[in-house]
Amino acid sequence: MRVWLPPFRVELELHGAGFGDFVEGPGDEVLVSERLAEAFRAEGLTGLLGLQPVEVVRVRRKGKGPKLDAVPRYFVASPGFGRGAVDEARSHFRYSRPMTCSECRYAGFDSIHGFALELGTWQGEDVFRPRGLQGNVVVSGRFAEFINRHGFTNMKLIPTEEWVLHSK
Repeated sequence: MRVWLPPFRVELELHGAGFGDFVEGPGDEVLVSERLAEAFRAEGLTGLLGLQPVEVVRVRRKGKGPKLDAVPRYFVASPGFGRGAVDEARSHFRYSRPMTCSECRYAGFDSIHGFALELGTWQGEDVFRPRGLQGNVVVSGRFAEFINRHGFTNMKLIPTEEWVLHSK
């Protein structure tokens, strides 16, 4: 995956009534509102790397809704790759191919019906991509409380033991 380099310019598609605090970005990056970025820094949370300002060059509305308010400022961030590793014995994966690399822990899977991290591998990051599921972002309980306490929007947090994913 190519790294997104400055200048950071985006076009947003607005679905619904308002702008969210979290937007999936291009590649491995995410966009977060200025409100979320400032609170993240102020509370000393870890795992969102970069937090660089983004220029919103266009907003396209999808569907009907009220008149648009001012566009909030957004920041681009990359969830870091953590040392936390998926625990095969305590996770519920259905594999199409066996795991071949003990470092990245990647294996071809047909589906996931909940997972757990191997004890002692997680180093306390609040936002990270775990080994074995690098394409997915995992957050700590502290981050989940942070989201609820501030009322940040456009995020759905699912406990790891309830998370379900089917491959193509």
